[in-house]
Amino acid sequence: MWSTTKTSSKPLSYELLAEVGEGCYGKVYKAREVGERQRLLAVKKFNIRGEALQSGIPAFMIREVALLRKMEDFNHPNVVKLLDASAVPVGMGLELSLVLEYIDQDLSTYLSKVPASGLSRDKVMDVMLQLLRGLDFLHTNLVLHRDLKPENILVSNRGEVKIADFGLARIHTFNMALTPGVVTLWYRAPEVLLNSVYMSSVDMWSVGCIFAELFLLRPLFQGHTEVQQLQKIFEVIGLPSEKDWPADTPISYSPSWGPKRSHTKLLPNLEPDENDLLSQCLAFRPSGRISAFKALSHPFFVKHSRFQLNEEWKEEKINRCCSELPESTV
Repeated sequence: MWSTTKTSSKPLSYELLAEVGEGCYGKVYKAREVGERQRLLAVKKFNIRGEALQSGIPAFMIREVALLRKMEDFNHPNVVKLLDASAVPVGMGLELSLVLEYIDQDLSTYLSKVPASGLSRDKVMDVMLQLLRGLDFLHTNLVLHRDLKPENILVSNRGEVKIADFGLARIHTFNMALTPGVVTLWYRAPEVLLNSVYMSSVDMWSVGCIFAELFLLRPLFQGHTEVQQLQKIFEVIGLPSEKDWPADTPISYSPSWGPKRSHTKLLPNLEPDENDLLSQCLAFRPSGRISAFKALSHPFFVKHSRFQLNEEWKEEKINRCCSELPESTV
């Protein structure tokens, strides 16, 4: 058995209450801690058996635990907390468990409950502010999430927004080579769809897609194949110039990909500041995409006094660690 519980702490004891989700690799349960605290927990359980066990503990599991442990001491309010992790032999297999703080719902579920009139502008700002703070924290610590989507963003009943599910996350290295399956199709950046190298700006493309979805209450780009997804993107942002087409992509540039037009006003019902932030998130060239850090100072937030960054956060950014990503790659 192995465990990542800190040596000063005992392994968490809990009772499973209900299954709340299921994926390709296992199940997620709502649980309650046994003892005085009685707090609710989310428990991910993975059963590794047969041939899969011969390859050892899956890389995605090790990656998620390692990255959450790396960020644990910072205790960031907009990143889900890992409380315990263990691997226990069960019969001829291995049961892997991740114990996380319990959050009531994900952003997809939250949006499904929003009335047809939509979210208020203030609520959109609140969600975006928290999402960007969490992402800026990750990028400052050289972590690329690589799978941001509403299902991986949690929203508590108190309105807290937390980034979750780090199974595809990676420590940043400059100009990362493509990994198949990075980012769910509807939130996938053009450079990933074009099999080009990518940087942390892939996460900001996903943020742009989520930003639009907060207004539309539906995904902005809903392609069924990678080619169709590119076409959906170019229908909205316009076809980029040939000089902006990635040099390392195996996919050739063609004027037939989509219409050429300005993309400064992507959604007709948005205010100028909203469209400007959206267009900077959805810039075709990764180097032209706004960073999470810069987005937090965008007029979309700054002009509304109740959303201005507090002094504590400003001080944190002034004293940010020297390991921050270069500006052009954040």
